[in-house]
Amino acid sequence: MTRARCAPLDTKTESPARRQLRIERVHAEPSYVLHAHPWRETSLVLDVFSRHHGRVALIAKGAKRPHSQLRSVLLGFQPFAASWSGKAEVRTLTQAEWTGGVAPLSGLALLCGFYFNELLLRMLAREDAHERLFDAYHAALALLSLQADPRPATVEPLLRRFEMDLLRGLGHLPPLDRESASDAPLQPGRRYRVHPEHGVVLTQGEDGLEGSALLAMAAEDWDRPDVARAAKGMMRELLHYHLGTQPLRTRQLLIDLHQL
Repeated sequence: MTRARCAPLDTKTESPARRQLRIERVHAEPSYVLHAHPWRETSLVLDVFSRHHGRVALIAKGAKRPHSQLRSVLLGFQPFAASWSGKAEVRTLTQAEWTGGVAPLSGLALLCGFYFNELLLRMLAREDAHERLFDAYHAALALLSLQADPRPATVEPLLRRFEMDLLRGLGHLPPLDRESASDAPLQPGRRYRVHPEHGVVLTQGEDGLEGSALLAMAAEDWDRPDVARAAKGMMRELLHYHLGTQPLRTRQLLIDLHQL
């Protein structure tokens, strides 16, 4: 007599209501805290950026207690391994272990870190994984932590690189070394515009950016001051289009600091 086998769970055809009833359990997920705010007397609600699950909301119960081990782990810009469970939109943090390796940020580097976090909070949908973007964020924080007393000129390439990684990861940044419509390679002596909807398009007259500048951006060659300036204006236009009318608070702080 043969024993009947249980059919595997088909998550593709499972109804949303039934999926909602299943408790999700995640163990030791590489994560960063993007934002935290108090919840009740002793707990925190965390907005966490995780490598394989994207942005998730977690309740850290008892994290505000004076002797809680979570207080030394749930720090901004510090990597940790998060474990959680739950079936609601806000899960419960069950364990957090610091994974170390990044010196605390301060001064201008700290402000740049807040800028990265604000971009991620504004532009990433919840539970939409972006593994390459997570790795880019981790690398950017590590580079910022190595700079004891950074100057605007030294952090500008880091800012532009992360902005490009973010837009590229969300599908908002086309290849910068060719025209989007024809796929023709860019000519260094001609001028182009990076349009938020149509990609890289050829322009007439003095409008747009030099092809040589876009090619340098594509190659991440930030040695030329004119390339850095061109990238800053281009990214400002693209981010403004995708962020909407509400300005980024940390960007204005960076502008004010640069002027001072």
